[in-house]
Amino acid sequence: MNTSASTIQFGGKTYPCRIGRKGATPYENGREGDEKTPCGDYILRFGLFRADRLPRPRSGLTFRPLREDDGWCDASDDPAYNRFIRLPYAATHEKLWREDGAYDVVLVMSHNDSPPQAGLGSAVFFHLAQPDDRETLGCVALAPEEMVKLLPHLKMGMRVSIQE
Repeated sequence: MNTSASTIQFGGKTYPCRIGRKGATPYENGREGDEKTPCGDYILRFGLFRADRLPRPRSGLTFRPLREDDGWCDASDDPAYNRFIRLPYAATHEKLWREDGAYDVVLVMSHNDSPPQAGLGSAVFFHLAQPDDRETLGCVALAPEEMVKLLPHLKMGMRVSIQE
């Protein structure tokens, strides 16, 4: 992935994508809430999807359906920082069940997760782009038609490189 060109390359083809509204930053310089996409090499962990809107994605990546009480902790001082949680949850978090469609398909990658370092950033996903084509808060977003093209080629443990 090339953040300066806002493109993803896969299988000899180039696809447009959206990145953080404040650009990209080297992994080690990333901070919680900086609105920058962290550059680095990551592993695809698993996927999430809205089963009430979509069928299970055809992919070599393991997908599980989202539930209305799914969340992701973004509180740097919480033991569940940058981890999947069930709502309600006392610490600050992101709700994964969204009405805007951005998280109808979510690819979770190994950003700051093994183990999470407080403040280095959380909830950095690959997800669907907003219909108005806006930039993200640090994630990588693909148009639904582009995501559909990529999903069948993804596998558990696949390496993803995000570069400036």
